[in-house]
Amino acid sequence: MTLDLIEVKPRLNVKKVVIISIVSVLIIALLCTAIFFGIQHHIKNLSLIENKIAAKSMPTHELFFSDDLKKNSIVDKVSHIYNSDYKRVFLTFDDGPSKSVTIPILDILKQYNVKATFFVLGSNVERYPEVVKRAYQEGHYIGNHGFTHVYQNIYSSPETVLDEYNRAEAAIKNAIGNQNYNSRLFRFPGGTVGGKYAQVKADAVNLLNQNGVAHLDWNALTADSAGLTNVNDMIAYVESTIGNKNSVVILMHDNGTKKENCELLPQLIQELQNRGYVFENIYDLLK
Repeated sequence: MTLDLIEVKPRLNVKKVVIISIVSVLIIALLCTAIFFGIQHHIKNLSLIENKIAAKSMPTHELFFSDDLKKNSIVDKVSHIYNSDYKRVFLTFDDGPSKSVTIPILDILKQYNVKATFFVLGSNVERYPEVVKRAYQEGHYIGNHGFTHVYQNIYSSPETVLDEYNRAEAAIKNAIGNQNYNSRLFRFPGGTVGGKYAQVKADAVNLLNQNGVAHLDWNALTADSAGLTNVNDMIAYVESTIGNKNSVVILMHDNGTKKENCELLPQLIQELQNRGYVFENIYDLLK
């Protein structure tokens, strides 16, 4: 007797299939959700990293003035620049920029990782905009020294001082490629103290302050503008004017005739470091 083999097909459990399908759909949905939020989190992290990188590469001035600075803030802070409970020094350079002096000075400052403050002349800014832009991009503070440096023009009235400031400020904005830049810091040619134009200067200080512009003189100098060219004599002179001051603002010049400052600067930086001074510029004052 021959038995035929019969193939028995298992019955499909519909309920089980439905449950498996639902579970599969839920798992897929959860995986998609996790992937989506993971991508979003990654994008957010990348954005944060990019922002940090941008902030580090952004010229320092943008960090302080990305929001409108209250006009009186810089006036107040600069007025207290000579008060400090630690030893600090501000290297300041007037009358530039120039190719023959400012560029070597920028190279030296970069070598020593020192940030300075440059009070530029608008007329020279128009001649050498690329030098101003480099100084700005390397974190040096670009202050305003007027446009012409011709005393009889600048000091004919308080209003002409403000006009000189505005002309130079426009040149700075164009040079650095940032129309939102405002230095809000003026150094009077010849300083604010004494002289034949003392009253005009005093009135101009008030006018500048009313417009949110501070002014800064100095309390130490190398006497380069008085004709000293010997580096040892200049070091001795600046040391005598520094004395025992804690907060020091040193006046130097970087116009094309002051090549001796390129030789002086490394020695001056080392001497100040040996005396325990910290190098700052106006950005540090505004922090």
